[in-house]
Formats: sequence, structure tokens, C-alpha cells
Amino acid sequence: MAGPGGRTYLPFDPPVSQEDYDRALTYFEERARWRTDRQAHVSADGPAAPHALAVHLYHSYPNKPVDDPGQLGLRNDYPAPITVGKVSYGSVAHAYWALSVAQPEVGITVATADTVAEARKIASGAPRREGWEQARTAVMTGLLRAKYDQHPELAEILVATDGATVIYDDVDSAFWGDNAGRGRNWAGRLLELVRSELQMRRTTISGL
Repeated sequence: MAGPGGRTYLPFDPPVSQEDYDRALTYFEERARWRTDRQAHVSADGPAAPHALAVHLYHSYPNKPVDDPGQLGLRNDYPAPITVGKVSYGSVAHAYWALSVAQPEVGITVATADTVAEARKIASGAPRREGWEQARTAVMTGLLRAKYDQHPELAEILVATDGATVIYDDVDSAFWGDNAGRGRNWAGRLLELVRSELQMRRTTISGL
């Protein structure tokens, strides 16, 4: 900074006038005030977290329910039976694969398979129903809602992840899994959506 009558670091600039000097001071004072106000400002969504925590749901093969599954219980292949309509399925994954096939009789076989691996194997050998690729995300959302509505103990585990990013590993699907950043992580995204819905139920929000 150069005072009135002084010169800047640029040799071709004229001497600094009192008006230039006052204008510069006003500019920097306003800038400092703007920065202070910005730091104190809280957005309409509330204060932002300094970083996003992450919950990793690694690929696993849980064939039997356990008393305290922890975050393993958040896997779609965890054996938490759900009922959709009048049909019972051994897990969300069973339901997803059963609903994906075109032939109803194959869907029944998939739904009653002993393991998720068997259900997937049967379904993979059958043709998909028409429009499945476009509908599958909505179908999975409904299945996850059913799971956490019908298993409150698992809903508590999901809600306990709070605002963490859910990273879902699925070696068989780059659509559902994050797979070390190479997949789209739709299973993780939908778990975050259902978690938000569960949290909303615990908050009084009129008009919804």
C-alpha cells in the first residue's frame, strides 16, 4: 500500500492521490466486513459439515440372521424377510431378482431360493421383464422401504448412520455398487433416501 503522494510498485502508475487512497481503504474495509458476514452466515439448510463421513457396506454372504448384525444388516442380501403384497421373500435381494424376471413361475422359484446366490443364479438365466432397466430403481426403493418398515431394529441401525455417505459394495453390479469409485452406488444412494424418510418421521413437519 502506498499513501497519498506515494507510488505503487508499477513504475508507470501516477502518484497516489488522497481520493485513490480513500477509495482503496473503503474497498478493503468493505471486503473484510463481507468476509466476516459470510463466515457468520448460516444457510437455509443449516451449517455444512466440514467433511462427509462414510459408511462402507462391503460385499458379504450373510445366509443366516444374527442377533446383532450391526451394519451388515443394511446389506440388501441380509436375510431379513419382507412381505410385498401377498408374497414373502427371504431378503430384499430375493424380492428384487424375483420381480425382475418375465415369467411368474420363475419368479416364484427365485423368491423361495435358499440363498441370495441361488436366487441370483436362477434369475440371471431367465429373461428380464420388459422395462425393467427403467423401473428397477423405483422397485428397489419400494423394497427398501418395506424392509425397514417391517424390521424396526434394522431401521435403527440405518438411522444411526446419521448423515454419513453410504458406500455400497457390489461385485456383481457397477450400477448398484460403488466398487472402489468405479460404480454408480445406487444401493447406497437409496439407503440414504430411506434413512432420510425414517428421520423425517421423527420430526414434526407440517404439510407433508
